[in-house]
This record gives sequence, structure tokens and C-alpha cells, in this order.
Amino acid sequence: MSPPFNVLFLCTANACRSSMAEAILRHVGGDRFIAHSAGLSPAGFVHPLVALALQPLGISASDLRSKAIEEVASLSHDVVITLCDTVACVLVPDWVGQPVLAHWSLPDPVLYPGTKADRLIVAEEVARKLHGFIGRLVALPLETMPAGEIRDVLFEIGQP
Repeated sequence: MSPPFNVLFLCTANACRSSMAEAILRHVGGDRFIAHSAGLSPAGFVHPLVALALQPLGISASDLRSKAIEEVASLSHDVVITLCDTVACVLVPDWVGQPVLAHWSLPDPVLYPGTKADRLIVAEEVARKLHGFIGRLVALPLETMPAGEIRDVLFEIGQP
């Protein structure tokens, strides 16, 4: 793999978790990464929790939009990371470029039971976790790592 590294984040609706991840990687990855996100059943909007949860990290959500997996499936990705268990269990298409596949299981703040304040707390926690996970991804010497090692390290990053 040689820069820029194309990373796709997937979840069910592309309304919260994967959108957050896209914004975070764009913010911390610099020119070394190209970030995309999509959903199997896109909501058609990015949930307002995303902007609220990213604000304390100094990251903007203004350029995000909810997209279907079909919109990005024809692009060549180096890494595809699923962020919800539902998507991780679904067979994905034959990816262009044979990307490294990884899974980081995170709760969906939008569906969290409770008040709006409760959901914001969960969204902020998910954003902090993603920021940490993605920071570790960005720090990897991907240029010199074989795909199997990248997969193993990404798996470790997403472990509780």
C-alpha cells in the first residue's frame, strides 16, 4: 500500500458512527488518508448528534452526508472498517482492490434508550473512542506492513 490510504467506514444507516469516523479520519489523517463512509440502509441524513459529539474534539461535521454502500463500492479501498455488528455479519460485495477488512463494535448513540442528554453522552463516548482508534490507525507504518499484519493490528485496536 502506498499513500494516500483509502479507508471506508461502514454502519447500517451512515447517520452517526461511520459519519463520525469519516470526519475524524479527515481531521487527523491529513493528506496520507482519504476517508469515506457509507451505510447498508442509509438514513439519508447525518444525525445532529454527530456535530454535537465532534465539537469538543474540534472537528467539523459540516461536509458529511449519508451515503449508500453502492455509492462507494466501486472505489478502491485499502481498508474497510465496519462499526456495527449488524453490518459486520452481512456479506459485503467483492471489494475493488481487496482491502483489509476490520470490525470495531460500537453502540449506536441514535438508538440508545433514554433522553436526548443520555444519547449525547453515548455519542461523545463513541466519538472519543473513534478518535483514539483512528489515532492509532494513523500512527501505523502502513507503507511497510503486510495486509495480514494490518488486519491483526486493526482487530486489536477495536478490542475493549
